[in-house]
Amino acid sequence: MEKHIIEISGIQKKNDHKTILSDVYLKIETGEIVGLLGRNGSGKSTLFKIIAGLLSAQDKSIFIDGISKNNSSDLWSEISYLYQYQFIPNHLSVIRTIFLAVAKQKRTLFFEDVFIKSLINKKNKNLSFGELRYLQVKIILFNDSKFVLLDEPFSGLSPIMIEVVSKLIKENSERKGILITDHNYEEVMRISTRMQLLSEGKLQNISKKAELFEKGYLRSPAVF
Repeated sequence: MEKHIIEISGIQKKNDHKTILSDVYLKIETGEIVGLLGRNGSGKSTLFKIIAGLLSAQDKSIFIDGISKNNSSDLWSEISYLYQYQFIPNHLSVIRTIFLAVAKQKRTLFFEDVFIKSLINKKNKNLSFGELRYLQVKIILFNDSKFVLLDEPFSGLSPIMIEVVSKLIKENSERKGILITDHNYEEVMRISTRMQLLSEGKLQNISKKAELFEKGYLRSPAVF
């Protein structure tokens, strides 16, 4: 399978004279799940929005397969973004949502999912939080984009649903590059191929849980 690479560099962001992001550099290849951790207010969602083109950032540089995408109108065809919050219209039925969001040639595969089959006769407004989040994640992953940003995909989910969503993410990472952040750091670490910690505006590589204590992300001692 052909590899694709996204490189993001020079990202800086200040808010009320406070530095949120400072010269951030990030490289992701298809086939990778890169976990991004950081304390509340560290700038994770801000970074996601800048990468997706929803927020501006001075000196931002984004290259996909060596081609600049800084001012490209087709960035959204290259990157899919799962917001923290509900983005599917409540008034639509599940099946109508799928027909609007999923390409025709992919619908047969989409509907082969046993869990999705259990939802197709419902309206979005009648789905449980976990059902709706699963539908959202699956729609995002079925997009033709090469790269996916997942902001809090496990938020509010039961342990069983977290397991189901994690499996879905791992299956789709074979053909996409995925950047994921979630307060459930243990699940992020479990499914990620490598980890980054955002602290004081900068990214740091993380290879083991002990480093999260050393770098101040976790405050309580633990046995490893």
